[in-house]
Amino acid sequence: MKSALKTAFAKEMAGARAAEAAGDMALAKHHLERAHILGQRWYGTHVKTHFQMLRLALKQADGKEVRGQLVRLIGAGPFHMAGWIPLGNTGGADVSATRPMPIPSDLQSHHEGHSLRNGLILRAVLVAALVATYLLVVR
Repeated sequence: MKSALKTAFAKEMAGARAAEAAGDMALAKHHLERAHILGQRWYGTHVKTHFQMLRLALKQADGKEVRGQLVRLIGAGPFHMAGWIPLGNTGGADVSATRPMPIPSDLQSHHEGHSLRNGLILRAVLVAALVATYLLVVR
C-alpha cells in the first residue's frame, strides 16, 4: 500500500473513531465507507474495515448490517483470491457486495494505475506457487 494511500486510509479510520466517540454514528459509517473504498484492494485493510463496520452495527443493534458484515467478512478471503474486488463499493449491507460504484472524486487519485488484470496475474502466480509447494510437501 502506497504511503499517501495509507495516510488517507488511516485518516478515514481515525475520523470514524472520532465520530463514534462523539456519538455521530452516521458520520462514523461515512468514514468507514470511505476507508473501505481506499483499503478494499488489500486483504488486511479490507477485513479491518468490515470488522469495524460490524462492531459499529453491533453497537447500534442493526441486525441487517450485522448479517451483511458477517457475510462480507467470510467472503473477503475467497473474493480476494479470485480478484473479484468491485472498486468504489462502500462495503455496507445497504449495497450489493459485488456492485462496483463510482469512486468519490477526492479518492480517485488513490486508484490511479490500479490494474485488475495485474492483480489477477499476481494472484494466479501466488495460487500456483501454493499448490506447487503443497504438492512437493505431500509427496
